Amino acid sequence: MGKDWPAVSYEAHPWTRLPAYGVSRARLRRHSQPYQAAVLSPIATLPVRLDAAVLAEAEEATTAIARFDAGLSHAFGDGDHANTLGEIGPLSALLLRTESASSSRIEHVDADARQLALAEIGAASSPDARLVVRNVEAMRAALALADSLDADALLTLHRTLLGDTDPRGAGRWRSEQVWVGGSSYGPHDAEFVPPHHTRVEASIDDLVRFVRRDDVPVMAQVAIAHAQFETIHPFTDGNGRTGRALIHAMLRSKAVTERVSVPISSGLVGEPRRYFAALGSYRDGDPAPVVAELAAATLRAVDNGRRLVADLVGLRARWAERVVARRHAAVHRMPAVLVRHPALDNALVARELGVSDVAAQGAIDRLVEASVLVQVGSGARNRVWQCPEVIDALDAFATRAARRPTRD
Repeated sequence: MGKDWPAVSYEAHPWTRLPAYGVSRARLRRHSQPYQAAVLSPIATLPVRLDAAVLAEAEEATTAIARFDAGLSHAFGDGDHANTLGEIGPLSALLLRTESASSSRIEHVDADARQLALAEIGAASSPDARLVVRNVEAMRAALALADSLDADALLTLHRTLLGDTDPRGAGRWRSEQVWVGGSSYGPHDAEFVPPHHTRVEASIDDLVRFVRRDDVPVMAQVAIAHAQFETIHPFTDGNGRTGRALIHAMLRSKAVTERVSVPISSGLVGEPRRYFAALGSYRDGDPAPVVAELAAATLRAVDNGRRLVADLVGLRARWAERVVARRHAAVHRMPAVLVRHPALDNALVARELGVSDVAAQGAIDRLVEASVLVQVGSGARNRVWQCPEVIDALDAFATRAARRPTRD
């Protein structure tokens, strides 16, 4: 267990936002009294002491991430498409998408692979799918800001995540009390009441100082920073997704990952109650459970991610047998595009391959003939195609992730 880690304490605050009608006298009396909000001790310079067994699990997870990152860098052989984040190949985009979908699912924002692929090209009607696309963009922002993790970076992540759905609150520290569980009337019966909003900025500054330390084992540091962020709960909405994006920003900043992002949230989504219980233990002064849970989730995610990659590499081999074209035809570069974009249109293909609209359509038609692509709908204009085999592989990944873990 964690040693000498401070539990949150509490302080009283008055509650004046009372319901005007429709409430029993007993409830009205209850919500007329002061409530207790958490007070966090500074952690920026605290020693991190964990049992050897927990540290060993954390180190195993860190090593697994690094090996996964190094081993998959060229698994799909698309170095020509390296992007500005230093990620190589279509797998980086795909794994980022699976992480974002899993992180959103923990917050009951759910979209299957088909909906998400369509949303990424503006062709989906699912509101949840559009929210997951914003989470993908927040993850990209997290990786881009990994070398400058500070309070402004966290605000940027949040703004990227919620800028479309909450323009007034996105990218701003909360200016009111929030709480977890209980009723909408007030925080008195909540499961947890985060710090009063006047304490948020100082707590974030302390957290940033902890994040920048280089004397703490990486996975332990990442797990504790994540738990501290969730305890601060600095925003009115989007704290969970922003906090899990912070995990990936830290892994990139500590050079554990360089090219791809391990979908760690997929290792948490199967049993979120255990994840939330570990966050509760952290608030009680024991960081060991959240370190152990994040390490275990990482190992599950790496295993599931490897199976997904194997499925996709197998698809590429089968596509090569089914698609007949001259050696240098644009269609031979399409497998990487299909992994990055399981739903696509002519403009996207032309842009990805750097070819004309006519050549792009030729590549699409060849894949339709080979039953690799199918058209969505029957319209003759603004046509969209999808790759059912990639979508099936992604849905299989999500199904495996949703299974309850067997670790005690």
